Amino acid sequence: MSDATDKAEVRLVLNGNERTLHVDERAMLLDILRHDLNVVSARFGCGSGSCGACNVLVDGHVVTSCNTPVWSVAGKSVLTIEGLGTEEAPHPLQAAFIEEQALQCGYCTSGILISSAALLHRNPKPTEGEVRQALDRNLCRCGAHNRIVRAVMRAAGTTS
Repeated sequence: MSDATDKAEVRLVLNGNERTLHVDERAMLLDILRHDLNVVSARFGCGSGSCGACNVLVDGHVVTSCNTPVWSVAGKSVLTIEGLGTEEAPHPLQAAFIEEQALQCGYCTSGILISSAALLHRNPKPTEGEVRQALDRNLCRCGAHNRIVRAVMRAAGTTS
């Protein structure tokens, strides 16, 4: 049986920057992002990968970081909203979320932005139904869902 202090070397690209980590080989990606790398946009929600608050992109695919072992992203590219855009040059989704006031408490927003970015990457002009389907696994309890859909449609340059 492994000792709790067993460390593994994990190399990955985080938001465009190569990183080498020495971390507990059983740690979840979310814990490493938040506690070791100070990347706090991905949030702990349900802990079972059901709410989307912890979503990140791994090699362009949406992944729930709360139940993704860090060893499984070795050699891969991880993108969080810290790497999506900047305050000076926001990603079109970030700008659209502000314009549509698609934020309420903000807890779920980073996961929703990540899911939306993945959608627009694979389908730059989605229908409203496709946006709703892509966000189906993201839980927003504030009731901002219609504004969120409008924001994604705005970023895509389409209307609902």
